[in-house]
Amino acid sequence: MTDKTDEKYVNTDTEELNNICDECKEEDESVTQNLILTGFKLCKSCKVSKTIFPL
Repeated sequence: MTDKTDEKYVNTDTEELNNICDECKEEDESVTQNLILTGFKLCKSCKVSKTIFPL
């Protein structure tokens, strides 16, 4: 059985995995990897800069 709420969750999940960093707005493969590992949509370079300068 599928209803409309299941389709809504599937659509939002695929939109979230678009490999676009929230900080610099560039597309990178590491964005999805960091989203799975940490829960944040950051590319490698933004993750390093946030680790060194956490403000």
